[in-house]
Amino acid sequence: MTKAEFLDVLARDKRIGNKKEAGAAVDAVLDAITDVLAGGEDVNFTGFGKFAVAERAPRQGVNPRTGERIFIPGGKVPRFSAGSALKKKVKGGGSGGSEGGAAA
Repeated sequence: MTKAEFLDVLARDKRIGNKKEAGAAVDAVLDAITDVLAGGEDVNFTGFGKFAVAERAPRQGVNPRTGERIFIPGGKVPRFSAGSALKKKVKGGGSGGSEGGAAA
């Protein structure tokens, strides 16, 4: 599902007024999560999941065209771990409101 399709779902289900308001809300949440992760902190939504920053170690790689060994530097990467309520909902299928500890 694309962002535009997701915004249609939010607006259609009247969870958020219209597509423009839904877009502003989604952008605000994503910007806030991005800013917190860039600051080195985790974002935890109980039951839904945890956004975190992980360290990736430097490693050796191979250029697939030339076969030459190359050095790939380490760095920080974003990670997401699904929470128990999200895992349960996905495993059980269906769509609908939040379950478990996730707030609506």
